Amino acid sequence: MESSLMCWEAETELRAQADPVLLQSNVLQHLLQAEHRYIPSATYFQRVQEDIHPYMRRKLINWMLEVCEELRCLEEVFPLAVNCLDRFLSLLPVEKTRLQLLGAACLLVASKLRESKPMSTETLCMYSDYCFTDKELRAMELLLLNKLKWDVEAVTPHSFLPHFLKLLNIPEENVNQVRKHTETFIALCTTDCNFIALPPSMVAAASVAASVTGLQPENLGVSCSSTAITIYLARSIRCDPSVLRMCQEQIEISLQSSLGEAQRIRSHNSKSVEEIERSSTPTDVLDFDL
Repeated sequence: MESSLMCWEAETELRAQADPVLLQSNVLQHLLQAEHRYIPSATYFQRVQEDIHPYMRRKLINWMLEVCEELRCLEEVFPLAVNCLDRFLSLLPVEKTRLQLLGAACLLVASKLRESKPMSTETLCMYSDYCFTDKELRAMELLLLNKLKWDVEAVTPHSFLPHFLKLLNIPEENVNQVRKHTETFIALCTTDCNFIALPPSMVAAASVAASVTGLQPENLGVSCSSTAITIYLARSIRCDPSVLRMCQEQIEISLQSSLGEAQRIRSHNSKSVEEIERSSTPTDVLDFDL
């Protein structure tokens, strides 16, 4: 009798299915009205920050993305954390020595909002190579929440993604493929300073349009052309189609730049390995530790 009442936990984590009610048009309109409250300042590097520069932001955000990928976080965690970061930097100057601490605090808050098992302070301290302590991270988390007035449930591009996928009526078997490509473009936009002040709806719409264009509508079972899809998505977010098209082109430029940078890094790393291998021969050894 007792054994029949035993309940075993599933080995894999189960997640609730999306509620169809949340995909109704009135929800999309509410998101469009609310998104402007969470858009950071486009000029905070010039007007607020004295010690922080765009290349530092990019380096920090790449680290934040690596942490999210290593911990297999939900895709929404990373954009939400970066939104908190940019909004905080729009309000308060930060010393560069505390920038990674701020990024870790943003990850901590975002994971608490989106994950059933949020990141721990110990894990974040470890990924920072112990540049800060658990106590410092907790203090920064509290400062972040206070400065953002605890309004951290921001509208991000991921908030619009289910709506756009539904509007395009993509066949079920191809939805996941389009989603994955779109999430990659959203992550790319999140790391690029050129997209900081763009509305999340525009970033999401342009990312979806770029994904469908790259995968080719006819291969996805979509009857509309790429141009028609861009126009349709632009109208759904009350945006000029030419503006959305420019955003889509900027995403494609950013993608090419990112791929070129990755290729240069791989080339540099391969050259470094070759130099190490050559210098390992006895004739190339210049220093002896006797």
